[in-house]
Amino acid sequence: MTSPRILVVDDEAHLRELLEIALVKMGLDVDSADSLAAARSHLASNDYALILSDMRLPDGLGIELVREVTSGDKVIPIAVITAYGSADNAVVALKAGAFDYLSKPVALDQLRLMVQSALRIGKPAENPRQPGDVKTRGNGSGNALRLIGQSAAMQELRTQIVRLARSMAPVAITGESGSGKELAARDIHALSPRADKPFVAVNCGAIPEALMEAEFFGYRKGAFTGAADDREGFFQAANGGTLLLDEVADLPLAMQVKLLRAIQERRVRKVGATVEEPVDVRLISATHQNLAECVESGRFRQDLYYRLNVIELKLPPLRERLDDLGLLIGAVLARLSVFAPQAGPVTLAPAAMDALCTYAFPGNVRELENILERALAFANDGVIEVADLGLKGGGNSRALEAQSLDDGYPDAGVGVAGIAVVGLEPVAVAAAALPGGAELPPSLPDYLDDIERDVIRRALTRTHFNRTKAADLLGISFRQLRYRMQRLSIHEQD
Repeated sequence: MTSPRILVVDDEAHLRELLEIALVKMGLDVDSADSLAAARSHLASNDYALILSDMRLPDGLGIELVREVTSGDKVIPIAVITAYGSADNAVVALKAGAFDYLSKPVALDQLRLMVQSALRIGKPAENPRQPGDVKTRGNGSGNALRLIGQSAAMQELRTQIVRLARSMAPVAITGESGSGKELAARDIHALSPRADKPFVAVNCGAIPEALMEAEFFGYRKGAFTGAADDREGFFQAANGGTLLLDEVADLPLAMQVKLLRAIQERRVRKVGATVEEPVDVRLISATHQNLAECVESGRFRQDLYYRLNVIELKLPPLRERLDDLGLLIGAVLARLSVFAPQAGPVTLAPAAMDALCTYAFPGNVRELENILERALAFANDGVIEVADLGLKGGGNSRALEAQSLDDGYPDAGVGVAGIAVVGLEPVAVAAAALPGGAELPPSLPDYLDDIERDVIRRALTRTHFNRTKAADLLGISFRQLRYRMQRLSIHEQD
C-alpha cells in the first residue's frame, strides 16, 4: 500500500525542508515546488492527498492555486501558509475554498493535526449518511430530526452542506429561531471527516458571564473556590471534532477577546494553568441576530466577526418552503405517534392541512412540532382537526408560546400567558382573573401580553434586572425569558 503523497509549495528553502522532514516522519511521501509553475507541473503528472501552499510565491499568489485546485474535478484539500498576523489572507483563502491554513512560524503540532484531518477527507465513511435523511437522537428532551425537505431551497441548502463538510473553514449559520440551525451544524459534522469525533453544542446565551472562561477552556484544580479537580472545557471536549457556538451574538465583549485568541492560536489555556495546549476544533457559529448590525452597534467585535463569518450558511424560514410541509408533518407525527395514547397511525383532516398551509409559522419547524404535539393530545380517533391545532390568528398571529423554547417542548406547570409564577406574590397570578361582572377584553392576546409583561417586570425588579435570576424565579430558561422580553419590548431602562 503506497503512502499518501503531499505537495509542498513554498519559495523558502528552509521552510520546505522543515515541512518535508515533518511530513516524512509521519510516513508520507512529499514533493516540493518553489513556484506556481512548478506546482502546476507536479499536479499535471501526480495525484496528491493534500497540498500545502504559501500565499506569496515568485510568480504569483497561492490563492490562484487554491482556486484552480478547488474548481477542478478532483477533490484535493489544499491548505495555505500565511505570514504571521496576516489573518485577512487566511480568510480570503478559506472563502476561496481552502481546506485550512497555517501561520508562520509553522507549529509542527498544528501541522500534524491539520494533515491528519485532511487525509481523512479521502477516506469513504463506513456508514455514509445524507443530510436529508431523517435521523433520531436520544438527548433527554426528545429526538431531534435531521433537516428534511425536497423543496428547491432545501436542495440548494443540502448541496452547500455537502460542500462545507469537506472544509475546515468556520461557518456562520444564520436563520430565524426554530429554523434548524443546530441540525444544519450536525449535518455538516456528520458528513465531514470529523464525523467519528465529538460534536459539542454550546448555548452562549445560557452561561453566566463569570463562568464562561472556565466553561470554554476548562480549569485546573485549586484555580478558584470550588475547583476540586481538573476539568476540561468545551474546546477540549470537542477536540478533533466540531464545536457549535449557538447564539454567539450573546457573548460578552470580554469573552469575545479570549475566544478570538483561541481561534487564532488554536491553543487554549485552562483557568489556573501557566501553559497553553493545542486544540483541533472545527468551529460553527449560529445566531438568529444580524451579526453585522451587532458589529456596527459595538456589541460584537469586528475581528471576531470576520473570523467566524468566513462562510455564511443561511437557513430559509418554513414559510418560504411550504412545499416541504407534508414531509415535515409526516416525520414529526411518525415520531410523536410512538408516545401517543391511541394506537395506530395519526392523520390530518384535509381542512387541518389547509390551515397549516396558510399559516405563517413565526416559530418555524420548532413551532410546527409543538403545534402537532399539542394537536395529537386533543385528536380523536387518530384524526387531527382544525380545532385541535389551536392556531392563533392564522398567518398573522404571534408565535405560539413554544416558539421561545429551546429545542424541547413546553414546560409543565406554566401559568398565565405561559409563565410559571413560582416565588412571586399571589397578586401576580390574581391579575389574570377578570373582576366579577366585568366585560371581556376586546383582545385576549393583548390582555395576556399585558399580564405577562407585568409578571416579567416584577421578576426583573425583584432581581435588580439580573435576567438569569429572573428566569430562575419565573421557572423558565434564560433563552425563554430573553425571547419574551424581545417580543414584549421590555428593556433595561423600563
